[in-house]
Amino acid sequence: MSNYVLCCCSTADLNHEWYDHRQIRTVPFHISIDGHEYEDDMDVTITQEEMFKEMLAGKEAHSSQVSTGAYEEFWEPILKEGKDVFHVTLSSGISGTLNSAMAARSELQERYPDRRITLVDSLCGSSGYGMLVDLLADRRDEGMDMDELEKYAIAERGKIHHLVLSTDLTFLIKGGRVKPAAGLVGKMLNICPLVEVATDGSLKVREKIRGSKRGIARQIEIMKERADGGEAYDGKCYICYTDKALGETLRDQVEAAFPNLKGKVALFRTGATIAVHLGPGTVVLFFKGAQKDF
Repeated sequence: MSNYVLCCCSTADLNHEWYDHRQIRTVPFHISIDGHEYEDDMDVTITQEEMFKEMLAGKEAHSSQVSTGAYEEFWEPILKEGKDVFHVTLSSGISGTLNSAMAARSELQERYPDRRITLVDSLCGSSGYGMLVDLLADRRDEGMDMDELEKYAIAERGKIHHLVLSTDLTFLIKGGRVKPAAGLVGKMLNICPLVEVATDGSLKVREKIRGSKRGIARQIEIMKERADGGEAYDGKCYICYTDKALGETLRDQVEAAFPNLKGKVALFRTGATIAVHLGPGTVVLFFKGAQKDF
């Protein structure tokens, strides 16, 4: 039994059953809708449907990262148990939560000098971040100590590919991520941006594709090009979505194209924090491949 606890933030977008089964502890981000605050806790405090209904009604929605104080409250009971903390954060290219975590670590290590808190920037987002944490749980269960696990995380984080397909530009325009004029034309032409997470953990638009059917076909094509072993890929594959029908369509096509997958494709609903920014009509594909070079 390891003497450290593997932790992450709720933005790893798996689900409660998964975290419990893998013995991974999570700390929530928060969202605010017209001044009302909710935990990003995978549909317990507020469901994805309720959130989008409020947003489509014109209410302002924002996400907030884990604060320094929240990290301290989350980790301190673990340290009091006499265990160390191995925490993986949402990508620093997407959020500033790593800075809050570093400040909390400094405070706690003064109070618990015999305990250790290791922080790793995932450089990943959503269920790709979750995939990295799940891979770390595999290595933990095999007996890796914290030093080995940190080296493994840093070596592997750039190999998790994220293909984000957005078929509804409404909230991307509202949030300023797509300019209104370009967004209007995009909606008229049924343009679907295909976005990736780059090596520095930031989001980059890869292509603009007309229609969700072509977009999903392109996700499959890129996975064939990049996944370890190509169509013989036998690793993990995750999908998260804000549109269940799109998620299931992509899952079925991935499983047909990659018959050697390690188990079935794991399908997750996108958590509130990520969904606030992506909006409805989004489906994201995650898999392992060669080290990214973009």
